[in-house]
Order: sequence, then structure tokens, then C-alpha cells
Amino acid sequence: MSARFWSSLLLPVVLLGVAIATFLVTEPLSLLGVSPPPIEQLTVERTVLDEEGIDLKVRATGSEPMHIAQVLVDGAYWRFTQEPAGALGRGTSAWIHLPYPWVEDELHEITFITNTGATFDHTIEVAEATPQASAAQFIGYGLLGLYVGVLPVALGILFRPALQQSGPRGFEFALALTLGLLVFLLVDTLEEGLELGDQAASIFQGHALVWLAALVAFVALMAVGRRHREPPRGLALASYLALGIGLHNLGEGLAIGGSFAAGSAALGTFLVIGFTLHNLTEGIGIAAPLTRERVRWVAWIGLIALAGLPAVLGTWIGAYAYAPHWSALLLGIGAGAILQVMIEVGDFLRRTSIASGGAMISVASISGFTAGIVIMYATAYFVQV
Repeated sequence: MSARFWSSLLLPVVLLGVAIATFLVTEPLSLLGVSPPPIEQLTVERTVLDEEGIDLKVRATGSEPMHIAQVLVDGAYWRFTQEPAGALGRGTSAWIHLPYPWVEDELHEITFITNTGATFDHTIEVAEATPQASAAQFIGYGLLGLYVGVLPVALGILFRPALQQSGPRGFEFALALTLGLLVFLLVDTLEEGLELGDQAASIFQGHALVWLAALVAFVALMAVGRRHREPPRGLALASYLALGIGLHNLGEGLAIGGSFAAGSAALGTFLVIGFTLHNLTEGIGIAAPLTRERVRWVAWIGLIALAGLPAVLGTWIGAYAYAPHWSALLLGIGAGAILQVMIEVGDFLRRTSIASGGAMISVASISGFTAGIVIMYATAYFVQV
């Protein structure tokens, strides 16, 4: 690259930096008699309850560094320690430790007061002890993820012999059913991601984070999938299906791990059973593009791992390192992956229907698409609380 190229590229950036620095130093707003007060915002990202009291991870997202001066618990001022100590700059986080004798199954109201007098409220709906980390617990969370992600996907793939004997119309039905379940997964993943985006600190722009992550993931996967100008089929298409489903299962693992970490063991058990039933259909979807292919057992293991093991990772993240903005980002990526697979499955269904002398919009395809949505909606009944 020539010096002229680099100078034309860097000069506007340098001049912009100079203009911003000049604005900050000269404070031209003072000529208007305007002296805007600092904006303070505080978000609680994680709550841990143990025998020593209550620990809360907070993140500041204001315009200026802020100091937490006092903390009220259930209407009473309470002593606290902050780590790291000092002012919280924009986007920084800290742990607040309250040696408060919380009461199991009770509601507790916490209010943070800054040195400027601004207040921020946080509610612990039902106080439950947070499970302590241990090797046995780590293995237990992993087993939960295997039960939720790997087992149902593997069982769903066992429907493949039935799909192979169903004939051309049955094949179209299976592909359309896969398309229907993907539509449900896309809506479900976006809803979960946007919900977590609402919980994230405003600095992360939760909703935009989800949509932009979905867009980038979709474009990237489409570019990879069509890099040879041929749409993926067979094992390649099944692999993309497994990837999209795996990213969705990552979100389910986050929900389960987070519920157990919050002390909601009953809710976690309910979610495990519900997600296991819910995910059985996902294995059928992965097997559908392979009903006319010869696939080695190693490939089957790879597909099951790709679709199911992210649930294990999600369970660990939800239990030990949960953060709403990271979870929203991961679910946004999952939504983009699912959208890419939807397009590829729809295109595969179209080509298959034309090759068999039929139409993409047929009784078999409409029935399969409807069945996929209905089955996913019905099994979701067990995971909605």
C-alpha cells in the first residue's frame, strides 16, 4: 500500500480524535449555561447467597465514575465491602459483599445508594443458598447437560429407519417437519436472547447485540456453506443442522445451570425433564437429510456431539459464570445459525420435490411443516414456567 493510501485512511480518524479532544477540553456547552449532571446506572448481574451473607456482582454504566456509598437491605442500612474498592468507571464491575443473615425462601429488597444520592433497587424473590462449586457438582452439571442435550438427540436419530421406509412423500414430510421445528427454534431462541438482553447492562445494548450477532452469524455461515456455489446436502446439511440445534441447546443449558445456581432446584429438575422431551424432535430433524445417505457411525457420533454437547457447556456457564450480556450474544449467534439452516433445508426440500416430480407446496410438506411446529409447541409446554 502507498503512503497516500495510508494517509487518506488515517487522516480523517486523527482529525476526528483531535475534534473530540478539543470539545472535551474547551467545554463549549458552558457557553449555553448548560452543566449536565452525571448519569448513573447500576445493574446487578449475579447474586450469590451462602452462609456468609449475600454477594452481588454489579456493573456501572453511567457517564462518570460512581461510588456506592451505602446499601440498604430490607429497609435497613447494612455494612458492606466492595471488591475491587473505589469508584466504578463506565462498564466496570465489582462484587458487593453483605454479611446479612438472609432467610431461606423469603423475599429480600436491596437498595444501592451512590454518593450523589441516586438509588438502585434489586430484589431477591426467593432466597435460596447458591450451590458451592466442587468436582462432584461440576460432574453433576455435566451429566445434566448430557441428559438434556445428547440423550434426546441420539434417541431422535433412531427414527431414521422409519424415515427411510416412508417413500418420497414421507421424505418430503420429514424435511418439512425439520423446517417447522427450525422455525419454532428460531422464534424461541430470539425470545430468550432478547429477554436476556433486557437483563444486561445498558452499555451492552442487549437487543442490538442479539440482532447483530444473529445477522453476522447468518451471513458468515451462508458464506461458508455456499463457498463452492453449491448448496449443502446430505452430511454437510445435517452438520449445519446439528450446529444450529447445538447453539440453541447451549441456551437451554444456560437456563438449567442458572436455575440450579440460583438455588431453584425444583425449577431446574422441571426444566431437565421438559427439555429432554422437547429435544427428541431435534434428532429427527438431523436424521431427515440423511435418510438416503450411507453414513458411518463416526459421523453419527459427531453429529450427536455437535448438537448435544453445547448443552453441557451451557449448563457449566449458567452455573459458574453466568452473565446476561454473554448469554444474549451466544443466543443471537444461535438464532443466526438456525436461520441459515432454515434456508438450506427449505432449498433442499424444494430441489427434492422438483426431482421427484412434485411441488414444494404439497399435502406432505404442509403436513410436515405444521406437525413440526405443533410438536415443538406442545413439548414446550413442559419447559414454560
